[in-house]
Amino acid sequence: MGTVEPIRELKNVRKIERLLAKQSERDLLLFTLGINCGLRISDILALDVSDVKNKNYIQVIEKKTGKFKKFPINSKLKPMFEKFTKNRLDEEPLFLSKFGNRMERTAAYRIINFACKKIGIEGLIGTHTLRKTFGYHHYQKFKDVVILQKIFNHSSPFITLRYIGIEQDEIFQSYENFIL
Repeated sequence: MGTVEPIRELKNVRKIERLLAKQSERDLLLFTLGINCGLRISDILALDVSDVKNKNYIQVIEKKTGKFKKFPINSKLKPMFEKFTKNRLDEEPLFLSKFGNRMERTAAYRIINFACKKIGIEGLIGTHTLRKTFGYHHYQKFKDVVILQKIFNHSSPFITLRYIGIEQDEIFQSYENFIL
C-alpha cells in the first residue's frame, strides 16, 4: 500500500469546495478545516462545538503525539464556524454522523475520497490527503520548511518535504528540465 498524496492543484481544491458546498455544509467544513489547519483527521473529528464556537484559536492535545497545539482560526474558517455552530450545544461533537453520533474516520474518508474521485483526481486519496494538502500549499506559499516542520512536529526538514511530496516533485521537475 502506497502513501496518500496531497491535492497539488489549487483549481482542484476549488472544484472540491464547490462540489461539497452543494452536497453538505458539514462536508465542506470538514474539508476546509483539514486543508487550512494541518491537523490529523483524528484531531479534527475529536473537536466539539465548544472548541470553535466564538473562538479565535483552536487548542488541542494531539492524539498521536500527546503534544499541545494552538493555532488561530483563519478568516475563511471563522464565518464557516459561526454559521455551522449557530444554535448548537457546546458539548456536541463538531462533526456529527447522519445518525447523530460523532463522525468516524471511515465516513470522513468516504467524503474526501468521493469528492476527489468525482472531480477526476487520480492517485491515492485518504483522510491524510487533507493534512498533506495543507502542508504542500503552505510550503508553496512560504517556502519555509522549518515552520512547516514545527507545525507537523516532524524531526527534520527532510521528513517534512518527503511527507508533503515535494521531494518527488523536485525529482520529476529536474528530469523534465534536464536536456542534453
